Amino acid sequence: MTDTAEFPVQSTSAESAAAGAKLRAIISDIHANLEALQAVLADIRARGITEIFCLGDIIGYGPNPCECIDLVMANCSMTLLGNHDQAALFDPEGFNASAERAVFWTRKTLEAGGGPKAEKRWEFLGELPRTQKDGKFLFVHGSARNPLNEYVFPEDIYNQRKMDRIFSLVENYCFQGHTHIPGVFTEDFNFLAPEDLDFKYEFGPGKALVNVGSVGQPRNGDPRSSYVIQDGTKLEFCRVSYDFTVTQRKIYDIPDLDNFLGDRLAEGR
Repeated sequence: MTDTAEFPVQSTSAESAAAGAKLRAIISDIHANLEALQAVLADIRARGITEIFCLGDIIGYGPNPCECIDLVMANCSMTLLGNHDQAALFDPEGFNASAERAVFWTRKTLEAGGGPKAEKRWEFLGELPRTQKDGKFLFVHGSARNPLNEYVFPEDIYNQRKMDRIFSLVENYCFQGHTHIPGVFTEDFNFLAPEDLDFKYEFGPGKALVNVGSVGQPRNGDPRSSYVIQDGTKLEFCRVSYDFTVTQRKIYDIPDLDNFLGDRLAEGR
């Protein structure tokens, strides 16, 4: 159930290699949604992309933390620590009651049974970095100022002090997640949603912050998973359909996960 035909890749892997460009998929905020992650990985494979970066929050909220960690370990060449990943490792701070219950259930699920697989997952989470840099590109979960916890919402373009401070810490371009709302923040205090860009964007001389959206819990009014393809300086915002009713049923069957966490998947909120 992938929408690959609607948003074709700008160029093939061979073309990108010839131009010296890097072709990669950038995903974020999976939140233990196995069906969404499987659909996105299938979409990425269908496009011939082999390099995948994950900006964190593999777990939290959703019903399949173990399976999602395993898939990320197997498929992503770079993964960052998200605030929900850290909360499972330590303690949730600043979480609402629903998110906190989900964290404790997630931790219990990851600990269940013990053994080498459980140990490997904990080691993987415990070793995740908070930032990564690749040439002109910075990768964080939250923001350049607070890589783990700071939200950068579209309405923050009206908070000049905040945006000035964040942009001052970005040398060129920054990829981020955390808000689950995809789009591009430009240095002249604009936010461009993917729909405003015809789902395509190319980096120019000015700085830019790119939110890649969420795989497992979109919050931009579209229930489809969101991720970004980077082809050198060119970006493509991709949307992938999946059967969220399967994920919903799993959530509803787990007493420690609020029904709201399933309800919201149908509306992308």
